[in-house]
Amino acid sequence: MRVHFIAIGGSAMHNLAIALHKKGFNVSGSDDHIFEPSASRLAKYGLLPEQEGWYPEKITTELNAVILGMHARVDNPELLKAQELGITIYSYPEYIYEQSKNKLRVVIGGSHGKTSITSMILHVLQHEGMQFDYLVGAQLDGFETMVGLSDAPVIIIEGDEYLASPIDRRPKFHIYKANIGVISGIAWDHINVFPTFENYTDQFKIFIETIQPGGALIYCDADPVLQHTVADTNTGVEKHAYNLPKFNIENGVTNIIFDGNIYPLQVFGEHNLLNIQAAQQVCAQLGIAPQNFYKAISSFKGAARRLELLGKTDNANIYKDFAHSPSKLKATIQAVKAQFEGRKLIAVIELHTFSSLNKDFLNEYAGTMNEADEAIVFIDKRTFAQKNMDPYSEVVVKSAFARPDLIFFDEPKLLLKYLEDINLTDANLLLMSSGNFGGLDLVLLKNNLLKL
Repeated sequence: MRVHFIAIGGSAMHNLAIALHKKGFNVSGSDDHIFEPSASRLAKYGLLPEQEGWYPEKITTELNAVILGMHARVDNPELLKAQELGITIYSYPEYIYEQSKNKLRVVIGGSHGKTSITSMILHVLQHEGMQFDYLVGAQLDGFETMVGLSDAPVIIIEGDEYLASPIDRRPKFHIYKANIGVISGIAWDHINVFPTFENYTDQFKIFIETIQPGGALIYCDADPVLQHTVADTNTGVEKHAYNLPKFNIENGVTNIIFDGNIYPLQVFGEHNLLNIQAAQQVCAQLGIAPQNFYKAISSFKGAARRLELLGKTDNANIYKDFAHSPSKLKATIQAVKAQFEGRKLIAVIELHTFSSLNKDFLNEYAGTMNEADEAIVFIDKRTFAQKNMDPYSEVVVKSAFARPDLIFFDEPKLLLKYLEDINLTDANLLLMSSGNFGGLDLVLLKNNLLKL
């Protein structure tokens, strides 16, 4: 098979390219910008394009397929050439489906927790020695790539609700045709694509309807919006609700209590406990006994960039988290506050995505930082310019978050100066962003704060 990737440098795209190369495919690709770690990883397998840019001459009738990344535009010269020659063009999710249509497909959807639930399932299946393929949205310990394709009978897919490609406006998770579908929760996101909350929730109804006959839906019963969505969907699939397990917190460690046994965890927070229960339900469908699941999950250290411990002392922890949406922000703050009740919590959120920066969406953040002792919002003012958005003032941000004592920065240097002066005695610092805080060196900041 000869396959060409248009926009090969994307995090998902380059992983699929590597996976197909390892499967024996002849893989080529192009991109106008390829950043790290994609560039080094592609180079390791001889897949890094010699030059950046688009080269229509790479598109010939010798290709069996072209895979089109979301980063490409509809007028991409390589795409136009492929269309002209009548070459089969797949979006990323379409090609994953092509590679897995004869497998049992487990698809994990939801506005939050997708990567964590998928990672938990993969961890347990690997622990139990099961053969499986996978697609996950983060780099995981023990897995060289974010995509694995083989002759395994089952595939575990993180199912994003964002669009499939520039020429395929369907949400990705509609395309996989799940046998087992999971929904972790519904909280409005991607307003540039789904301009109303109703439009957004409709995508999850459609996802439920794509679950194949004889399949199963596993969903979080703690989410009232999701409860209503499931009740409003008429399909013949089995429905399995999950909620919080029995647990306690002792000496800073969260333990799950099941069938008289105690299973200490390396992760914490009610959102992670719910994620674990979703993963347990999936693993039960795949034949793994609950006792074996909880024993295996005890060694799970967390998905990459999710409540990652940057550093600690005897009385202070510094965490970095990928949280950016209102639901993720609130859940992450609650988790750290509950785990360390006696410590002050200083929480910092960088608003970076299109949705989070949209002035009309900003009020969705009302009350999300209330459990933090000190709340800080950072928006790099350059981000507004990069996204062609009108900036707004500190007053607008404080009003939207409904927190008058909120501290606001729009210059990375001013944020850094403030953070360098905080006192972390009996306190935790939680840094949350899907960006990079304007390029701040968080490792250096951690070392300075913890005197390392």
